[in-house]
Amino acid sequence: MANIVRWEPFRDLISLREAMDRLFEESFIRPRAGWLAPLGAEALAVDMYETDQDVVVKSSVPGVKPEDIDITITGDTLTIKGETRAEEKVERANYIRQERRYGAFSRSVALPTTIVAEKAKAEFENGVLTLTLPKSEEVKPKTIKVKTK
Repeated sequence: MANIVRWEPFRDLISLREAMDRLFEESFIRPRAGWLAPLGAEALAVDMYETDQDVVVKSSVPGVKPEDIDITITGDTLTIKGETRAEEKVERANYIRQERRYGAFSRSVALPTTIVAEKAKAEFENGVLTLTLPKSEEVKPKTIKVKTK
C-alpha cells in the first residue's frame, strides 16, 4: 500500500533558503582559514601539550633550515615564522603537478598559561621543531602536605 504525502510547495523553498544561508555564512561570515590566511599559514600544523613543568609545542617544518626559523613570544602568543626556498628552477619541464609550497610562512598560537620565555628551549631534529616552554612558578601546581596533630 502506498503512502500519500501532502505536497507543500513552501517546504522545498525553505530548505533552499536554508542552504543558501549556510553557503553565505560559510563563505563570507566565517570564511575558511585558507582563503584569508597568508600562504602557508594553514599548512604549518602545530601540536601543543602541557606537563606539570612545561608547555611543549611541536611542528613539522620539512625542508627548512633551523637558522631560517624565527620564534617569538609576545605576551601569551607564540609565533613561528620561516621560509621555504625552492631547490632549483626547472625551465624546460611541463609540470603535471606541483603541490609543494615555497615562500614565507607564519603561525601564531595562544599559549594556555604564563611561561618563562628566557628559559625556553628549541630543538630541531628530522624536520620537527620542538619547543619546550617552562611554566612560570606561580602557575605550576604545588602540593601541600597535611600534618596531623
